[in-house]
Amino acid sequence: MTDSNKTKFQQNIHFNAITPEGMLVECETLFTFESTETGRSYIVYTDNTTDEDGNTTVYASIYDPAAVEFNESSGLAALSLIPIETEDEWLIVEQILQEAAE
Repeated sequence: MTDSNKTKFQQNIHFNAITPEGMLVECETLFTFESTETGRSYIVYTDNTTDEDGNTTVYASIYDPAAVEFNESSGLAALSLIPIETEDEWLIVEQILQEAAE
């Protein structure tokens, strides 16, 4: 892990997301991390689908950890996801994903 990024592995945190097609899907958090380079927090998650090669589909977004709310009765978290739009941020996410896979 790089000195400029702090990874926090979160397990069993589930939330619902709405796809671009308008479908509601349950997602599972793989891990979150904060980047001192960007000053942002990122969430890496999956909807547990697989691609044509059998690899689990993984997504990443920006989020505000202070705004995450947990619903005890449903076991789901409520959070707002912000798209990652810059190449520099994607490079940071890809580096963390490679380190997590090792």
